[in-house]
Amino acid sequence: MEVVQVLHMNGGVGGTSYARNSLVQKKVISIAKPITEEAMTKLFCSTSPTKVAIADLGCSSGPNTLLVASELIKVVNKICDKLGSQLPEFQVFLNDLPGNDFNTIFRSLASFQKILRKQLGSASGAAGQCFFTGVPGSFYGRLFPRNSVHLFHSSYSLQWLSQVPDGLESNKGNIFMASTSPPCVLTAYYGQFQRDFSLFLKCRSEELVAEGRMVLTFLGRKSQDPSSKECCYIWELLATALNNMVSEGLIEEEKVNCFNIPQYTPSPAEIKSEVVKEGSFTIDHLEVSEINWNAYQNGFKFNEAVDAFNDGGYNVANCMRAVAEPLLVSQFGEAIIDELFKRYREIVADRMSKEKTKFINVTVSLTKIG
Repeated sequence: MEVVQVLHMNGGVGGTSYARNSLVQKKVISIAKPITEEAMTKLFCSTSPTKVAIADLGCSSGPNTLLVASELIKVVNKICDKLGSQLPEFQVFLNDLPGNDFNTIFRSLASFQKILRKQLGSASGAAGQCFFTGVPGSFYGRLFPRNSVHLFHSSYSLQWLSQVPDGLESNKGNIFMASTSPPCVLTAYYGQFQRDFSLFLKCRSEELVAEGRMVLTFLGRKSQDPSSKECCYIWELLATALNNMVSEGLIEEEKVNCFNIPQYTPSPAEIKSEVVKEGSFTIDHLEVSEINWNAYQNGFKFNEAVDAFNDGGYNVANCMRAVAEPLLVSQFGEAIIDELFKRYREIVADRMSKEKTKFINVTVSLTKIG
């Protein structure tokens, strides 16, 4: 499986799209908002740039895509209002892999910019200009010229690896790290994370200006065990649904045995270790938070079907389908997807009725050294 070619969220605005099923991700961005705003405030007050370049890495598409850029621009606007100074120009780079639905983002820009100008009082000439650019490509490599970006933001993207780790042949019956995975599988996943994140840090340090900042939120874990339930359970339940279909002859067993999710959910200690080892950044904040699997239990209220509020399995299955469907289709084809997620919904609903289920988030705020 060529990850760069097949990894992307479900596009469009339909019922199984990421745009319609990303409330968990929105809440995670909201939890990290104070850290993100502090990073921008310190950056702007210490450097006072006349133009500010912001890059959102792994932007996907939908209502969350422009959320962080909007909030950061408002932070700078408040500072400029307080100082009585002119708002700088903004260059916002939106990065994701080539399969991302950039067209949906581009179609939303005109209305977004109109609302932003109104919020910033652009009619009085005080709002400056904001320019948006789509940047397709892997963030495990250079994306921008040297010393060109002031702040990088990434939320729920860096747990994705550049490739499925080598050496997973013994992980049969699993599609991710699991309690039944051999130790060599866990070692292979961790090694791939180390190589990827180290390269990511090196590339971003070259692209950031002096005193540039990064705020990165990972889907992660608290436990020292990389196969613990807090980070692997949701994939184990999907593997259960797949293996049930294998037992009924609906999916070939070999296709499941050779399918593995290209993801690693790091602990705070593992993130810190790679940052220190790579040596280009100081750590300003390193924090852990939690969020329910079911986004509708996290204080959000939306005008969706009643089914969405009452059925946690429905919400979680749709969220995971929006994220994982392209990967699954590349391995198993489209024909099994509806049945797979029908079963997954039932399995998840059963588990959620019997135990607490949460995602663990790890947020790190970094400043470039020198």
